[in-house]
Amino acid sequence: MEKEFDIQEYLANGAENIIKNAISATLKNPKETLFLAKFMKHSRKASKIRKQYGKNDINIPAFLIASITSRCNLHCAGCYSRANDNCSDDAAYNQLSDDDWEDIFKQSRDLGINFIVLAGGEPLIRKDVILKACEYPEILFPVFTNGTMLDEYYDLIDEKRNIIPIVSIEGDETLTDSRRGAGVYNQLIESMNYMNDNNLIFGASITITNENISYALSDEFITKLYDLGCKVLFFIEYVPVDINAQDLALTDNQRDYLLDEIIDLRKRYEEMLFMSFPGDEKESGGCLAAGRGFFHINSHGGAEPCPASPYSDINVKETSVLEALESDLFRTLRSSELLMSHHEGGCVLFEHEKEVQKLLNKE
Repeated sequence: MEKEFDIQEYLANGAENIIKNAISATLKNPKETLFLAKFMKHSRKASKIRKQYGKNDINIPAFLIASITSRCNLHCAGCYSRANDNCSDDAAYNQLSDDDWEDIFKQSRDLGINFIVLAGGEPLIRKDVILKACEYPEILFPVFTNGTMLDEYYDLIDEKRNIIPIVSIEGDETLTDSRRGAGVYNQLIESMNYMNDNNLIFGASITITNENISYALSDEFITKLYDLGCKVLFFIEYVPVDINAQDLALTDNQRDYLLDEIIDLRKRYEEMLFMSFPGDEKESGGCLAAGRGFFHINSHGGAEPCPASPYSDINVKETSVLEALESDLFRTLRSSELLMSHHEGGCVLFEHEKEVQKLLNKE
């Protein structure tokens, strides 16, 4: 009998496998080898910490998504962050300081959280926070970036190997520039070539819609990213932000096709990591949000189930990360059937936002 796919195991081991394969390809880089040895040690320790909490019925996920700013320098079509008023051009008020984020990183490390996705807005706008993250080699920080500011960070990424750029791309030049702006595609390819030539680990993220799914899964696109040195590829299913964008969401058949193709890609490109959000929830028994597999802290400190479900009953400026994970909203979501329920779109909590709001307002 074939072993059931374990999304948590795949997530936890995947980043380590990326680094292992990167090392085997760049043995001439001693900094990479040193980082690998240290990170492996920290990763094993983090796993033991999470298991110890689990014995006391406290679920600690390996992953945190941290939106470290609400500012962005692009206006991507269909951006859910702007639609949710979580993203703007102006300097936002009440943003967590770099010291606030450093405290969150420290607490997370002590809880056994060893993968923190830095998101935004555009996270590279917050160099002060990136510098704080660099000081926690126990944690791997994938940085989901539009890639337009990467040239300011190459030396830092080379020196501090726990910062992993994940550049957003929509497919070919036409698909990418039509959503992100003219010239963005060529800038991304130039950045990927530079990182590949200089042995810097990086990945890519593509928002999957019914318009680009065929190209995104094509041999042409995957081979191009592979040849450019991409080590991880995130397929993010498009979450419709308003009624006028519903037709961009994947159909059930397209979602099944996506998952089947990813299974094939994992076999064909063993040296790369392929993730689909939220598609992998089908193989992991439901949605991974609300601390089941990951959770989200927004730029103001609110602890939310996930970025696409911007509801919170607790703020880490007023409490601890552990207390946030054990909040009434998170515990109720994890114990209810909502995370396991059927949904048509890309995100179960986004689609069932009224139910989440009811839980949030429950007295």
